[in-house]
Amino acid sequence: MWQCICVLSNSVLVFLALCLPAAAQQAAAQQYDLLIRGGRVVDGTGNPSYSADIGITTGRISAMGRLAGATAKRVVDAAGLTVAPGFIDIHNHSDNTVLTDGNAQSMVRQGVTSMIFGEGGSAAPDKDGFADFQSYFAELRKRGISTNIGSYAGSSQVWTQVRGPKAGPPTPVELDRMRALVRQAMEQGALGVASSLSGPPGAWIDTATLVALCEVAGQYGGIYSTHMRTEGFGVFESVAEAIEIGRKARLPVDIIHLKIAEHKLWGQMPELIRTIANARQNGQEVEAHVYPYRAGQNNLSSIIPPWAHEGGREALLGRLRDPALKQRLVREIENGIPGSNWYNHYTATGSWEGMLLVSLSNAAYKKFEGRRMNEVIRELGGDPVDVLFRVLLDNRGSVPTVYFHHSEEDMQYALKQPFVSIGSDGTAVATEGTLARGNPHPRYYGTFPRVLGRYVRELKLISLEEAVRKMTSANASKIRVFDRGLLRPGMAADVAVFDAGRIIDRSTFDKPHQYAEGVEYVVVNGVVVLDKGKHTGARPGVILHGPGFRP
Repeated sequence: MWQCICVLSNSVLVFLALCLPAAAQQAAAQQYDLLIRGGRVVDGTGNPSYSADIGITTGRISAMGRLAGATAKRVVDAAGLTVAPGFIDIHNHSDNTVLTDGNAQSMVRQGVTSMIFGEGGSAAPDKDGFADFQSYFAELRKRGISTNIGSYAGSSQVWTQVRGPKAGPPTPVELDRMRALVRQAMEQGALGVASSLSGPPGAWIDTATLVALCEVAGQYGGIYSTHMRTEGFGVFESVAEAIEIGRKARLPVDIIHLKIAEHKLWGQMPELIRTIANARQNGQEVEAHVYPYRAGQNNLSSIIPPWAHEGGREALLGRLRDPALKQRLVREIENGIPGSNWYNHYTATGSWEGMLLVSLSNAAYKKFEGRRMNEVIRELGGDPVDVLFRVLLDNRGSVPTVYFHHSEEDMQYALKQPFVSIGSDGTAVATEGTLARGNPHPRYYGTFPRVLGRYVRELKLISLEEAVRKMTSANASKIRVFDRGLLRPGMAADVAVFDAGRIIDRSTFDKPHQYAEGVEYVVVNGVVVLDKGKHTGARPGVILHGPGFRP
């Protein structure tokens, strides 16, 4: 027991230091919860990197600079490593997998600290699931998540909740109900409205309806994020529609994975970029993002024309069985629909070889996972469209499929543009357990390390500082989240520490279930989630609410 007397009020700290035992004195003197020492800081602004230490306290960055003599509960030696803001994946499809496994392994191991959900579909509102975003976000918090999560309200989700699986236009009463759902979503923290218009139900939503929904989001400071109506023939018209929706609804536009996904149009990316640049010069806020691959992922059923999907899955399967419709279906699959803005994935790839099957629900078809559609046709035998119908019928109308439909050169040209950021269009999965099934797109595992390894270090397409900006502050500003995306005192302590000389993706189209290499530490809200390349199991993620959020 110690007995001390202190009569001067300004001597309290000295008094405590004299009275505490040595171990307690050391704990009291520790300035930070976490100290990242000796790293090369790429702060997210795009400006040149610099050497600095970073002190973190209670989930926030509290100091940066040469913090000589500073102490902390945990010190991370970042000598020889790059220290950057945690990567913000502006386009992610982990809405459901994080409910299965909140560790988000494949994303955390890329350096991702925030994932943004919702495209055409979103977790809410769903009368058969989460009725609203409040309940969805509450469930995420209850289960725990390793990354921060934000979400758009999906226009297709809103559409089907009100109108069901049928084409439009909506009645005035239906439109009022749709707008009310968007209003509720914005007040519960949605970031804006997102659309996926290349296939049903999004293909049924007309421009005027999208404007009406986006007007509501704009009133709350939200944005419009769009997978355009078509990325093949008609891609220029689709960009024009996205710009028109943003202009009429008076809100910013972010074009999802900007690409020209039609082999006959490859090489026209510079002209498409000029279209967006012209809108920006006229004062409109239009941006885009890309993923660093020349293949995308959709569903094998996207080859089937939109009219055949009306009424839902059972109606689709019935039409595939109807011999009276076969001639029309074959004609439209092989040639498209003249005068239509339907994005035909078959004509876009130009061959059955340009399609790789990701996963199949029918056990008899599991052997075809990771194989090209032309191989399936050859092995099953028969007319290609007959085999297509058979595969869809035997797998309940849904077969996730990778499509090789755009060029590397066009993707690289888009990636270099200052208003184009990075988004994975992937899903958080794992190399073991239930999330290791199927043959997913390698972007699930490798998007951000691929940019840093291949396009920065190897090809020198863009600088390290510019690449990090595209992964961090550029995406944070889009969704109006202002306390992340930069390394600055006062900002939330989301940090990625990686070896810039070693970071690279390992996932391939043939062997996708491989974690990326080179990310050593990931910190989310001040908590170490990845420690020397190993997931700690920590789940400190929070919900990133949009500007219209009303607690």
